[in-house]
Amino acid sequence: MTEAILLVGGKGTRLRPLTVNTPKPMVPAAGVPFLTHQLARARAAGVEHIVLATSYLAEVFEPYFGDGSALGLHLEYVTEEEPLGTGGAIRNVAPRLRSAPDEPVLIFNGDILTGLDIPALVDTHRRTGADVSLHLTRVPDPRAFGLVPTDAAGRVTAFLEKPQTPEEIVTDQINAGAYVFTRSVIDTIPADRPVSVERETFPGLLAEGAHLQGMVDSTYWLDLGTPQAFVRGSADLVLGRAPSPAVPGRRGERLVIDGARVAPDAKLTGGTVVGAAAVVGAGARVEGSTVLDGAVIEAGAVVRDSLIGAGARVGARTVLDGAVIGDGAVVGADNELREGIRIWCDAHIPDGAVRFSAPAA
Repeated sequence: MTEAILLVGGKGTRLRPLTVNTPKPMVPAAGVPFLTHQLARARAAGVEHIVLATSYLAEVFEPYFGDGSALGLHLEYVTEEEPLGTGGAIRNVAPRLRSAPDEPVLIFNGDILTGLDIPALVDTHRRTGADVSLHLTRVPDPRAFGLVPTDAAGRVTAFLEKPQTPEEIVTDQINAGAYVFTRSVIDTIPADRPVSVERETFPGLLAEGAHLQGMVDSTYWLDLGTPQAFVRGSADLVLGRAPSPAVPGRRGERLVIDGARVAPDAKLTGGTVVGAAAVVGAGARVEGSTVLDGAVIEAGAVVRDSLIGAGARVGARTVLDGAVIGDGAVVGADNELREGIRIWCDAHIPDGAVRFSAPAA
């Protein structure tokens, strides 16, 4: 049995206003908190015990998931008094682990949607005798990520953080945010202080001669750190492009959660999700979007690639394209909001006030 650590302590700053009231892993994707998909995939891979490393809005997780028995898991929760970074969070939960010193521990970040073959990563770790094994994926433009070049045998040779010049881009392989640590290696991370596993732990282990193994798995992978990516990930789950055993319904163009009301002539496409108690009015068109619980899309509105927060309202004939509307916000009738604009929680835009808006600063 492989146990796991799930890192869910981040503030989700890039996702605001979605994360003002909700920690990033608890924002709904395809009808359930995103964390549900990660837990379900780990359980399907044979993981039984998971320790959640929490910090921001930590009090939200346990009331929702409890001991994990509903998912066939045993969950424990460890809250950081002060943010400790990725490496510090891993070290902070070490006392809750049950693995022997030479056994593998799976670690993954709480904002990655992936089709990673988890058993294959664990098998790679065991077969190569690595101290740490990393899931690597290939991306067309790696400048926003940490590069991880490997030799012919897959052994990691360097860690290069966010290169910018062509000379620095020596590979298209990036750190994909899932790892297997030999249990004893976790205890070498300094305790009780912030540590970045990407910038300190991994380069330090490499400098000391440790064996860090890379496994390239180029199945579905998406960093959900921005609102646009989060909306896309939710749609991909509904459409069946991204794998998860936790989608609460059939894959297809739309997912309407029990209790939602959708007008017969409204059109929902592109993996749109309509949450519980949400309303979509007559003639509205919603494409590739997430409408959270209790939100209202009034008659004739057009919503594309957008996220509508819990309890928010979009007025009649309003057009949203690539917009994020915070919880409880009201966008009046006959507005037009495009290109990544974010409307803060509980804000109010009067009827006809905005015909077009560029991205928020």
